[in-house]
Amino acid sequence: MTSTELPKTAPDGVQAAVQWRKVITLTASQGLSLTADYVLLVALAWTAVQLGGVGAITTLMLAGTIPRALTLVFSGPIADSLGARFVLLRTTSARAVLLAAGAVVVFTTPWFWPLVVVAAIEGVLLGIGSPAAGTLMPRLAQGEQLARANSLSSLVTRLAPIIGTPIGAWLIATGELWEAMAVVAAACGVSFAAMWVVTRGMAGGDRTPGENMLRRSGDGIRLLRTYGRLRWLFICAFLLDMAFGWPIEVALPLIVDGRGWGVGSVAVVVVAFSCGAIAAGVTGALLAHRIPLMVRLVVTGVGIGLGILAMAAMNSVFTLAAVGALVGLMAGLNGPAIVTVYQQASPRARMGTAMSMLTLAGIGTVPVSIVVFGALSAVIGVTATWFVCGFVALAAPVAALRALRQPPPGPESLGGTDTAAPSPEPEPATAEAQPTPDSQPTPEAQPVPVAFEGSDRDPADQVLVTASRTA
Repeated sequence: MTSTELPKTAPDGVQAAVQWRKVITLTASQGLSLTADYVLLVALAWTAVQLGGVGAITTLMLAGTIPRALTLVFSGPIADSLGARFVLLRTTSARAVLLAAGAVVVFTTPWFWPLVVVAAIEGVLLGIGSPAAGTLMPRLAQGEQLARANSLSSLVTRLAPIIGTPIGAWLIATGELWEAMAVVAAACGVSFAAMWVVTRGMAGGDRTPGENMLRRSGDGIRLLRTYGRLRWLFICAFLLDMAFGWPIEVALPLIVDGRGWGVGSVAVVVVAFSCGAIAAGVTGALLAHRIPLMVRLVVTGVGIGLGILAMAAMNSVFTLAAVGALVGLMAGLNGPAIVTVYQQASPRARMGTAMSMLTLAGIGTVPVSIVVFGALSAVIGVTATWFVCGFVALAAPVAALRALRQPPPGPESLGGTDTAAPSPEPEPATAEAQPTPDSQPTPEAQPVPVAFEGSDRDPADQVLVTASRTA
């Protein structure tokens, strides 16, 4: 019997490997929220251009991204201390109120600076909520089923910009900014209702009275220093985001323009990449538990690096788009694999802190990639710098191999399991586990189903995907 065919009632001591109704509800909620984010992004960007040109849109983008990146430093410990439910319900409801109030302000005044304030507060709320959202999926799925759930989430993440961007363009073309903001506020209200159902019954945080939250802001760095597997997975994600940022954001338009292919070629390549990633998301949601981890994590990493190298050498739009689709396919399998192994290796009591670091690897890396490789391209040229990005990406699977060679976390280092969190997936045979003072190797065995709070007998179980990354 598969996990999707679990009986409505399970005997005591036996739990579903995955709560699909809650997983699907969570994924749909995150997908709606991400789509709304792209609607708002397009509407705000276009309005900023109309009000102040390049300077205005630059100010607006920085107002949203810088507070979000800075907030991630503190938001992980906040999620661990107060609990994911506490954080997500408040940040989601606050976003709905903020955007509704912003719609009223925009309706009554044509000023630009209220948009900057809304973008900054929105960035803070997203930064606080992101790590808490990243802790939910491991509470709903365990073992190999977590890989499928994360692939489903990744699929929705890829679809969000494809759906949200044209909706945002249509809303701002046929109406006004306040209407777009009202639509996004309504979407946040729906997301709040879904979060209420999905997180019902989940345990709170582990805050100690009198605890210094400022001191805990460094927990993310301490986790990476203590847990080798987390450290190497973080490096793997960082390298891939570094390698992707500049080529997609800057180099692709430059190469297309330099070869006289026309601006539409950029859209063709981006759509091809997205289609490959979507195909991988569908495959992963159905079959991730049947694809060896070495393939999903290491082989695809090599494919991404080789694909980036090949893209720089393509001499036609068709071949560039074809290789881009293959890179998207590899990335669509690789991203969820990194997230899954990272979640399984994270201590339960510090899951929010761990996820804040992984999120920061995506959000904080793209600007660095643009600055570093942009400066390098001024010296050696765009095509040569693109090749450099390919070699940077090829270092990522090396880091992934190092991660798999680290000893798997034992129950003590993970902080044990709770009624809402599944047990970590047993390590594949390729990983060489060695005993350390902090973790002891466990014999390989088939995952033992363990019960979740909110099984199919729980009336609360009536209910994103895709994430970031990124972003």
